[in-house]
Amino acid sequence: MSVQIPASRRDLLAREKKAFAFLALVLADGSPQVTPIWFDWDGTHIILNTARGRVKDKVMHKRRPVALAIFDPSEPYRYLQIRGRVVEETEVGGYEMICALNEKYHGDLNYPKRPGEVRVTYKILPERVWPPE
Repeated sequence: MSVQIPASRRDLLAREKKAFAFLALVLADGSPQVTPIWFDWDGTHIILNTARGRVKDKVMHKRRPVALAIFDPSEPYRYLQIRGRVVEETEVGGYEMICALNEKYHGDLNYPKRPGEVRVTYKILPERVWPPE
């Protein structure tokens, strides 16, 4: 079940904001992993992109719960916390998605292609958010 993002924090998800998400995962041995990551928002899902075989990919591929903290770049004490789960994973359009994220964060669609790298896009469905509305 999806939850609503509080109106007071929706701006943190806007493409114009260029906020980073800090993705928290639990590894197979129970240890935590936190990674700053580019993201997008489609109005329902947080959209992440990574390369196949990376730690993020291996954990999210198993559909484990995830958490994200998204800080306001101009006011770091203002943030949105999201807990959710992976609901979709695809390699289709993965390179185009990383190019779109590169444009969001750097103003350039041209993300460098690395030989043999396969890009994968994940959609996260928010199930709990803080602060509540």
